[in-house]
Amino acid sequence: MCGISGILNLKNPATIDINNLRRMTYALRHRGPDETGAYVDDWIGLAQSRLSIIDLSSGSQPIHNEDKSIWIVFNGEIFNYPEIRESLVKLGHRFYTTSDTEVIIHLYEEKKEKCLDDLNGQFAFAIWNSNKKELFAARDRVGILPLFYKIENERLLFASEAKAIIEISNSQTSFDPIGLEQIFTFWTTLPGRTAFAGINELAPGHFIRFSKGNNISLNRYWSLSYSKDLVQNDRSISQFTGEISELMNDSIRIRLRADVPVGSYLSGGLDSSGITAIVKNDFNNQLRTFGITFQEESFDESDFQHLMVKYLDTNHSEVHATNEDIGKYFSDIVYYGEKPIIRAAPVPLFLLSKKVREEGYKVVLTGEGADEIFGGYNIFRETKVRKFWSVDPESKFRPKLLKKLYPYIFKDKRLVQTLQAFFKLGINEPSNPFFSHIVRWNNNTKLKNFFSEDFSRQIGDYNFFDELKSLLPEDFDNWDYVYKAQYLEIITFMSGYLLSSQGDRMAMANSVELRVPYLDHRIIEYMATVPSIFKIRGLNEKYLLKKVFKDLLPKEIVYRPKNPYRAPIRNSFFNNKLFDLHSVLSEKEINEAGVFNPAKVKLLIQKADRSQSLSELDNMAIAGIISTQFLHNHFINYKKLNVPAEYSFNTFIDKRNQIN
Repeated sequence: MCGISGILNLKNPATIDINNLRRMTYALRHRGPDETGAYVDDWIGLAQSRLSIIDLSSGSQPIHNEDKSIWIVFNGEIFNYPEIRESLVKLGHRFYTTSDTEVIIHLYEEKKEKCLDDLNGQFAFAIWNSNKKELFAARDRVGILPLFYKIENERLLFASEAKAIIEISNSQTSFDPIGLEQIFTFWTTLPGRTAFAGINELAPGHFIRFSKGNNISLNRYWSLSYSKDLVQNDRSISQFTGEISELMNDSIRIRLRADVPVGSYLSGGLDSSGITAIVKNDFNNQLRTFGITFQEESFDESDFQHLMVKYLDTNHSEVHATNEDIGKYFSDIVYYGEKPIIRAAPVPLFLLSKKVREEGYKVVLTGEGADEIFGGYNIFRETKVRKFWSVDPESKFRPKLLKKLYPYIFKDKRLVQTLQAFFKLGINEPSNPFFSHIVRWNNNTKLKNFFSEDFSRQIGDYNFFDELKSLLPEDFDNWDYVYKAQYLEIITFMSGYLLSSQGDRMAMANSVELRVPYLDHRIIEYMATVPSIFKIRGLNEKYLLKKVFKDLLPKEIVYRPKNPYRAPIRNSFFNNKLFDLHSVLSEKEINEAGVFNPAKVKLLIQKADRSQSLSELDNMAIAGIISTQFLHNHFINYKKLNVPAEYSFNTFIDKRNQIN
């Protein structure tokens, strides 16, 4: 894993400022502390900060083809690179490294953009053909790794993180009101947008193409389909579990390919425990595992974690997340994550990756994606209950099934009617494409009541449903309702939040690479062919995955109730001597950022001061407001980095004035 960046002249050859490449690379040094490299000609500058994992000795970037006419900077891993390399050698390609990076460039020579179909991995890369003056940049299928870009002054600026673009941009960075509106609805922006005006993120499964004399084009190369034509209704449960087991084993096998040790996150949940068991039993008997414990008992899963450590006999390390720590490091995770967050959950993951790095590890396997792909979230079960309820909306018995999903919020009998009314929203419109998520998203929109009048005016009459609807596949209305829910969760929450704010950004902040076996595209595509009744059997979530792991894990792990990963919010910011809440949310600071209404923020603070028990919505508001203020301080009130004079590229290829 690495940080990549670049500057491309879009109209005519012009001087590429080497110092700008240095500044971009320095801004990404946390992503690649091992070495740096750059290529420059009169059209483009490419740069990379490397975290060396494969081919430690000769894999320095940028990397070129045989005649040095094509160059690449690459962030990520191609897990099937040995097999691709073997086929390319047979076609006559000559390699000068043993890296996966070089495999991409030769595969691109053979297949151009179709090379993406052959890649099994997590990646963002840019390829420059110096003879044809062509740029080709791509991002992996589901957005495990990031790539941002901005068009400014007839130049394309691109980088693994927006901060590298902001560092050299000639324009003042500002918030994108629509981007923030989306974040306070979906927890993230919709694909392509960011929190910053004028800075875009290349959407998952897309590539950028540019050639001299032509405009930049954005193209989709992969999309997930849950078409009814793909569903295998004639297969048995045992056939499905057998094939899933084979895919899981192979996905893990190739994700253990590295020239450095690979560890595993272990939370005590089904997903990470299953991965860890396969690694321990089949591949690495001396496995290192890492987990989080919490100060607050209601968030802590250490009993299950310790059960798995003892059961598998792994060499385990833990990081203890205190409320003080969550407040203390919250500003840091906003800096690395580059967007407002309405959860505190990324902080413990930031601390965990810090622990991993301190223990000498660069790579860990993690269980992200299992809930989305195998049907694990309550929102999917909630959709099934609401669909059942929609057949008889006035039934007094059907909505009682919701108590099975959320027993903790239905404990107070006085609130039963209120809660049922809450979940009844949209119950008469089961054909609504957003039926599964309408309750959650409608509730989140209340967070926007904290926006200032001026900021709300900037948002205007924008309707996020219209934009999201434009992103849906043409046959979406014909899909099974559970598939619809899965798709919406994947393109919003998973790609934009889980893999970013809780994933790559928190790991790479400490120079640690996450690998996610459940998001092997073969598994994703295979699970799209499995009937939804086998994903959630009745209300039994991840039914097939439990079948796969039932002989590998203790029954206490396989059949334990799902506990969503969360971290405390209110108690992390209030009465925390390491966090100056009243300074961060002072009227002066709120007014300067201009996003929120200071009077409403003040009332929220007073409410939280009075009570340790806040509603979920109030907790989200606190996290969202604080993180937005930090984002403003980090990037709107941006101060250029102080790049050391001695900071230079380890590898530098200078082709200026050699190419017309």
